Amino acid sequence: MADLSQARVLMLAADGFETVELFEPRQALEAAGVTVSLASIKRDPIQGMKQDINQAETATPDLTLDEVEVDDYDALVLPGGVANPDKLRVAAKAVQIVQDFMDEDKIVAAICHAPWLLAEADVIDGRRLTGFESIRTDLENAGGEVVDEEVVVDDNLITSRKPDDIPAFNKAILAALTEELGADEEEEEEA
Repeated sequence: MADLSQARVLMLAADGFETVELFEPRQALEAAGVTVSLASIKRDPIQGMKQDINQAETATPDLTLDEVEVDDYDALVLPGGVANPDKLRVAAKAVQIVQDFMDEDKIVAAICHAPWLLAEADVIDGRRLTGFESIRTDLENAGGEVVDEEVVVDDNLITSRKPDDIPAFNKAILAALTEELGADEEEEEEA
């Protein structure tokens, strides 16, 4: 089994992120030994929301979008919340980061409204995915094959619909990291 203490995951979020969709995946990853970094538009604390109507905890980014080096990470995790992906999809650097992760065939995991950012990055044409019910037409219009399942894994792309899906979402991310790092270890042993 792969040693996940070597894994590095980047999370992107801005004001309006759904707190459980950031904190629960981050906690699951860190509990497995993964190093998780949070990037945002600025380094100021970002405001979390509970069900998009009540302010909740804040999170302090580790770095700005401009400081992100995609090569430093094995995976990208995108929490939802309505305002969060809407802010990120108008940030050219956030869109570029998503495109770079997808171009390099790295793991990209998005939950709830976060697939909006995938649509903005134009990386879902022909891909099977899911998202919150109110954005599914947008995902279809971007060329995605949209399904209603708690977690969808399409090669390097992992998507889920809503906070209730977080356990399956976390499990899929950890499985993908284990598979990816295990394959890397096998290649190193063969070399």
